[in-house]
Amino acid sequence: MTTARDYGQGIDPEHALKYAVQHHGGDRTEIVEGRVRDVTPGWDHENAAEEIRDQIRPRVKALGCVTGSGNLDLPGSSNWYVPDLAVVPKELAKGGGALLPDQALLVVEITSESDAETDRVVKRKRYAEYGAPLYLLVDRMERTVTLFAGPGRLGYTEVDGPHPFGVPVRLPEPFGVQLDTGGL
Repeated sequence: MTTARDYGQGIDPEHALKYAVQHHGGDRTEIVEGRVRDVTPGWDHENAAEEIRDQIRPRVKALGCVTGSGNLDLPGSSNWYVPDLAVVPKELAKGGGALLPDQALLVVEITSESDAETDRVVKRKRYAEYGAPLYLLVDRMERTVTLFAGPGRLGYTEVDGPHPFGVPVRLPEPFGVQLDTGGL
């Protein structure tokens, strides 16, 4: 007997879209407000991520965490993000699946010309809504760094910056690290 499900009715569109993105074969594809985007960072983008990773690595290891750009699911929305850098507990990283923003200790996005407004506005709002405790925005177009903290449904309640490249930015506990932003 044929059912409505056989004709595609009754399928959860959020689940179907996220399943397709996870299984299409690309390793860095995200969904931002329902729009599928392949994320292909350039070397200058990767250099900025590496500069941050190198500076926080000792503290990340001491916290029992790892850094990477794994998938972050935002359940109940049409969003599936691949941050430029996230710090997550090592035990959670071993599960193989997507994590939630509130499971990350820090999320970093580095702007490109094609996605600067998405990182500045949309992702900042969503990361706060989904509880990412710290969101570091490296704005390569504006040559600034801004740290957002105190997430809530209406956005972040604490903003440190924007600071021009070259001005140190302090990551609060559990990091307690002063970031040198000169090499970003």
